[in-house]
Amino acid sequence: MIRYEDLKHNEEIRTYIAQADASLAALGFTEHSFAHVTIVAETAGYILETLDYPAHTVELVKIAGFLHDIGNLVNRVDHSQSGAVMAFQLLRGMDLSPQDLATVVTAIGNHDEGTGVPVDALSAALILADKSDVRRSRVRNTDKAAFDIHDRVNYSVKKTVLKINEERTNIKLKMHIDTKYGSIMDYFEIFLARMTLCRRAAQKLGLEFKLIINEQTLL
Repeated sequence: MIRYEDLKHNEEIRTYIAQADASLAALGFTEHSFAHVTIVAETAGYILETLDYPAHTVELVKIAGFLHDIGNLVNRVDHSQSGAVMAFQLLRGMDLSPQDLATVVTAIGNHDEGTGVPVDALSAALILADKSDVRRSRVRNTDKAAFDIHDRVNYSVKKTVLKINEERTNIKLKMHIDTKYGSIMDYFEIFLARMTLCRRAAQKLGLEFKLIINEQTLL
């Protein structure tokens, strides 16, 4: 079976991820390259590992995390679906069982808030990992005066931590926002749908989702 570490160094896949990110850069989107997909893969792995899922399942969710945004190579619109189809074609020749392949493709096809649904543990973990990657370093625009609301919100986030409590009853997304660049209201304006999906994903994993911004519990 192909492993996550092998996938990270696969030149064909790296080419597609780089080109997908280049297209998003041209459209003015935040970073979706190797930093993002690696963070998502490893965060999703952390979630399932902490919840005592088998090592094999953890490996699969990391593979899904690394590939989840590859569909942006085709188009930003419906990129989760096109990415799922691309992943299916790429992984078919990489010694994955039909069941493992189906699970990875399902997770990728359901990660986006526009059409995604946490239908299983992998898709739920991928959703939480993806939507929690909000950070200043994802902003490409160097002209603060020209920031749009997405730039302001991402740039305002100085620190983000996603953590499951010791009792494994809740998962907390803790953020510290510098309100000089973006307000908490700005965050909710663009991320409310994502946070709603995160709550549903947490429920799929038997957890309660909590959003804490500047030490205030908001969800």
